[in-house]
Amino acid sequence: MKSLILSLALAVPLLATVPGHAQAQQAAATAAPGKLVVDNGTRILATLQQRRAEFQKDQTALKAFIDGELRTSFDREYAARLVLGVHGRGASDADVKLFADAMADNLMQRYGTALLSFEGKPRIRLKSETPLPGNRGVKVATELLRDGADPIPVDYYVRNNGGWKIFDVMVEGVSYVQTFRSQFDGPLRQKSIAQVAAELRNGSLQSAPADGAR
Repeated sequence: MKSLILSLALAVPLLATVPGHAQAQQAAATAAPGKLVVDNGTRILATLQQRRAEFQKDQTALKAFIDGELRTSFDREYAARLVLGVHGRGASDADVKLFADAMADNLMQRYGTALLSFEGKPRIRLKSETPLPGNRGVKVATELLRDGADPIPVDYYVRNNGGWKIFDVMVEGVSYVQTFRSQFDGPLRQKSIAQVAAELRNGSLQSAPADGAR
């Protein structure tokens, strides 16, 4: 179940978009981060529910939706540097981007269909916003609400980088960044960032949630 919850929690930042024109971008930069997280998540959940039957029948349509939405609200390269940890020290921006794109694409390819597996009408409720130490950003605490089930705590860590962008997600106390840092430490000790990114691309290396991929 945690793999399903993680896929949905990650989908909120990974698929959330900010409209491209200048006024919308300026509004996003000044809006409360919690409101942006909830508004984007609500929009994504509504789209998945409305188009569930279409997406279940047509994987190409689901992939097109994911690819079309996979843009600006997730700070993928900053998150990738956090995941790389010591292995990212001195790495070029090009290698970090290669790894960030490969990891995000691998996650969505692997768990995209899981987004359609939730029963009922999942909803997101904002609990609090807390500044992070050292002016590093804000922790947005939310709950994922499901009919007939206990709320799932999901915390989003955001920073203002030309607008509020998410760089980590914590589901039931398990951090996206810490999970994948541990998972990729072994391969990165043996291979270059570019080689690990290539293996993520071709599927020979898979990203997995903390409880394993099921």
